[in-house]
Amino acid sequence: MIALDGISKSYPRGTESVAVLRDLSLVLEPGRFTAIMGPSGSGKSTLLNLLGFLDSPDAGRYLFQGDDLSRADDDTLSAVRNRKIGFVFQQFHLLPRLSARTNVMLPLLYAEEEIADGEARADRALAVVGLGHRAAHTPEELSGGEQQRVAIARALILDPALILADEPTGNLDAANADEVLQLLRGIADQGRTVVMVTHDPAVAARADRVVVLDAGRIVSDSSPPVSPAGR
Repeated sequence: MIALDGISKSYPRGTESVAVLRDLSLVLEPGRFTAIMGPSGSGKSTLLNLLGFLDSPDAGRYLFQGDDLSRADDDTLSAVRNRKIGFVFQQFHLLPRLSARTNVMLPLLYAEEEIADGEARADRALAVVGLGHRAAHTPEELSGGEQQRVAIARALILDPALILADEPTGNLDAANADEVLQLLRGIADQGRTVVMVTHDPAVAARADRVVVLDAGRIVSDSSPPVSPAGR
């Protein structure tokens, strides 16, 4: 699905350049749920941004479904990002005056071709996350867990191959966090690649694989045992 080979990324800080990712190589397979961990400043967010084509590497190769997109132009990257990648964030980023259904439909506005069955697609996506009965409700009428599930439905509406989740349980209580993790688990079981950044070892342990970064390098890469409450 994804292969990173020798990826490096630096950012300017004053008159200096600070290396955030250093010669990083990583392969992500379809149908696997991978958690990315590491201390603050380890490169987790930068890695997630690179995976989602929100930023570009300074060096190295990024192969996405077999295509080398390391130096692709903005139009190509935008098309891949909009059609093949779904994003889930800690902050739900729902528009407050729009219904859950309309919030889920927003990615269709950026699709390359016109999609006529937008409402039906949104309703199907909401049904997947167990919120078909809440389609007409606005975010203020939904709990935090329900809002995050709407955000997951929004990420799914274009049937992406890759889901990127940045601290998706960070604003949720234990029960709602468990529901979100079960949804991400189910998405991976359907054959999609799921990558989640988290600071919580208990959350990371629900993934198939835990990759730990430190100072821009992978220092650990393991598949945790499945706990009794895991899958």
